[in-house]
Amino acid sequence: MSTPASGDAARVVAVTGAGSGIGLATASAFAAAGMTVVGLDLREGPPSEGVGWIPCDVADDASVSAAFAALGDAHGKLDVVVNNAGIGGKGTVETATDEAWLQVFGVNVFGVARVSRHAIPLLRAGHAATIVNVASSVAVAGTPLRAVYSASKGAVAALTRAMAADLVAEGIRVNAVYPGPVHTAVTGRYDADPVAARQMLTARMPFGHLIGADEIARAIVYLADPANRSLTGAEFRYDGGTTELVNFGTA
Repeated sequence: MSTPASGDAARVVAVTGAGSGIGLATASAFAAAGMTVVGLDLREGPPSEGVGWIPCDVADDASVSAAFAALGDAHGKLDVVVNNAGIGGKGTVETATDEAWLQVFGVNVFGVARVSRHAIPLLRAGHAATIVNVASSVAVAGTPLRAVYSASKGAVAALTRAMAADLVAEGIRVNAVYPGPVHTAVTGRYDADPVAARQMLTARMPFGHLIGADEIARAIVYLADPANRSLTGAEFRYDGGTTELVNFGTA
């Protein structure tokens, strides 16, 4: 990762779902690099130096509109948006209800679209503006009992490429990071036995450990770095090798 360039302290970064997990790690990483960070979440996260907070429900357009109006009033521009907010789910196409599909897509897909729609006018006033969407390794690797979640993250992957094509002429870059199994407080939440689920995920990892949220945060900061001015429409698979390697030791 490059060292922040002179003037990066003036860069304004918005991170959705910043109250915990990858979002909190990402907000903290940008703040540590000297940037002005705004965390957008239903609830504020723990105190984090350099991170301000604006309440935002990405599933509600009025809430997103109000959040970005407040951000614009406070800062007048935006340089980086990280679309991290998301929810999980478990089930197949047979067991998942229409309500489950609507709920997951309402946050994971429509939330990205809502946030981006309200952020883009502020990004046009920014410098080396960029959007980073958080997809998932399940967007490219079939995973049992994750039909709704996998489909939503596949949609984020496709949306990233479409947004990159729409915004490239304006110099706004759009990329996505595809995390594999990350160790956070919600890992295994959607399984009957979260501990057993985490152990199973760990056993499947070629390196023998889950990915740290701080690792994904560093990847996001890298994608947002103005030095990477030609990087757009890309997928950054930070998955511990789970989508490209066979773990012969535990297969």
